[in-house]
Amino acid sequence: MTAELHSRRTVLTTGAAVAGAAVGAVALTACGSDSNPPSGSTAAPPAAAPGETLTALSDIEVGKAKAAKTADGKDVIVTRTAEGTAAAFSAICTHQGCAVVPEGAELKCPCHNSIFDAATGAVKKGPADQPLPSIAVKVTNGQVVTA
Repeated sequence: MTAELHSRRTVLTTGAAVAGAAVGAVALTACGSDSNPPSGSTAAPPAAAPGETLTALSDIEVGKAKAAKTADGKDVIVTRTAEGTAAAFSAICTHQGCAVVPEGAELKCPCHNSIFDAATGAVKKGPADQPLPSIAVKVTNGQVVTA
């Protein structure tokens, strides 16, 4: 009878360990994917054809940012840096690949709380340690377009 209990206990302990490992793997998968670079690497900004319209400049207050998409569906952030100028960055956090969200003059990652400067893409608070990749833009006829 002791051998039977030991065997049952071993099976239950092993099963719990395997289940815990599976849950951990799923949780880590939710943080990022193989297509997103790990922390410390430099991500390439989304490719956009020159002249592609991202948003109207008038849709963004000076000093604020707005989420947008490229024609091929890539997430970008467009910031109105001054009355007639704008800047743009990849919206993908350089830490684990989550999409950042504009909040006033900052861009916040909802996954791990990294904070970026909306005007420059620079890291203000980690865990991200690389800035958001910039995207060349210009203002043409009131539209923010890729340069």
